[in-house]
Amino acid sequence: MKTVAGPTDRVVVIGAGLSGLAAALYLRGAGREVTLVERADHPGGRVGVYRGPDYEIDNGATVLTLPELITDALAAVGRTPESLANPLRIIQLAPSYHARFADGSDIRVFADPDAMAEEVTRTCGPEEAARYRRLRDWLARIYRAEFGEFMDTNFDSPLDMVRHPAKRAALRDLVRLGGFGRLGPRVERFLTDRRLSRLFTFQALYAGVAPADALAVYGAIPHMDTSLGVYFPEGGMRAVAAAMAEAFTGAGGELLLNTEVVGIEYQDRRARRVRTAGGAALACDAVVLTADLGSIERFGGRNRRGLRAAPSAVVAHGTVPAEVAAAWPVQAHHTIDFGAAWASTFAEIAARPRRGGRTTAHGRLMSDPSLLLTRPALTDPGLFIDRADGRHEPFSLLAPCPNLASAPLDWEPLARPYLRELLAVLEARGYTGIARHFTVDHLDTPATWRARGMIAGTPFSLAHLFRQTGPFRPRNLPGFSDNVVIAGCGTTPGVGVPTALLSGKLAANRVTGVDSRARREPPVPAG
Repeated sequence: MKTVAGPTDRVVVIGAGLSGLAAALYLRGAGREVTLVERADHPGGRVGVYRGPDYEIDNGATVLTLPELITDALAAVGRTPESLANPLRIIQLAPSYHARFADGSDIRVFADPDAMAEEVTRTCGPEEAARYRRLRDWLARIYRAEFGEFMDTNFDSPLDMVRHPAKRAALRDLVRLGGFGRLGPRVERFLTDRRLSRLFTFQALYAGVAPADALAVYGAIPHMDTSLGVYFPEGGMRAVAAAMAEAFTGAGGELLLNTEVVGIEYQDRRARRVRTAGGAALACDAVVLTADLGSIERFGGRNRRGLRAAPSAVVAHGTVPAEVAAAWPVQAHHTIDFGAAWASTFAEIAARPRRGGRTTAHGRLMSDPSLLLTRPALTDPGLFIDRADGRHEPFSLLAPCPNLASAPLDWEPLARPYLRELLAVLEARGYTGIARHFTVDHLDTPATWRARGMIAGTPFSLAHLFRQTGPFRPRNLPGFSDNVVIAGCGTTPGVGVPTALLSGKLAANRVTGVDSRARREPPVPAG
């Protein structure tokens, strides 16, 4: 593994999202002097917080898998979730999701194999339940082959896959399992019920690719979602960032909030100082940079040509009267409400490259929306809001949409009318009162993400095409400097909460020269 050359005693980490927090914890645990710099007034990045008039709500990711990666990061400085001044308590959701379909049917997703088999028997019949168990086994084998040598690892070159015996063995396993085929068709070889197939392939959206096009190695994502379980921390996802920040500062790390980095000073290919908007110059021996690929050039970096971004999303955050929401057809933390269209939805929101690598601006908004509804107070009643007119609950609505390279829409005049259309769709699907009673305090669109420096206006960063995955993804040890390391969803290993945590650890490994993988075997599901 290549590492940062020269001294690495003083490290500045730019950005206190999950990858920056993880990097800072591992670096501090390895004895480095670490300064973590964040432009917001709180840590978290894409798992931060929005503040309403009398409540707080998560501003980004709401799906947590592999919570043991949080425990690993805390352990780097000798802490546990329970030992913090504000203990981190993480709850497993059951069901992980509740899915509704256009034909009026619904299927709940359980991590427990017997509970899920019972649900599949109820909704799809006993023969499909047997097929589900075979699919579950295949997804687990894909995951086990992939985790240690594709996800929790640094690549210096694609040739690493053949140079190292463990990676060669993992590659052979993935080939034997059909991991380089296509996820959608592979899942449909196991399952005959199209509704059920959706529940094991929609996660390809996280990877920025349609299920019909996604590599089957991305079966690791539905395995994490559907077999290893979905979790939620008391107090919201933002509690994870707060816990990691507490552990970091408690171990002697320096956290600078409300501090925007405006540049890095280089000398002889080495970052020497990190400059802030307030005029400070932070001396450093190494830098971990978590800036999104859309803004990396302002720090002296450069992107590879022809990178393709994932689709984006419109996300509305606010509150709804608990009495209104209690009458909705589903009472679940996470509800996926599928439209009748499916393949066409991905065709609408995902750009296709022209020959020569140029992207056609042909994306459009979903004609038959599939939507994610999140109601965290159903898991954590402490999040309910008591007002003079009664009890309310925080509520978030996510609608996938094309990124700005695929569809360069003017979102300022479009955002509110589009949200009204989405709420009208939900009203028609039985969510009575949502159009009238959902009070929206924050509305994020691709324009929001672009203003934050995210490539093509998407919080999901680069699509996981073959040429942008594993050893072919932009490297975390870039060529423009000898002591800058990249972390975050644009680099190794990719997009998502667990991958962001891994990314920070892998970046720290580049600085310390230590392989801090907590286990060679990946976590396994109960049962």
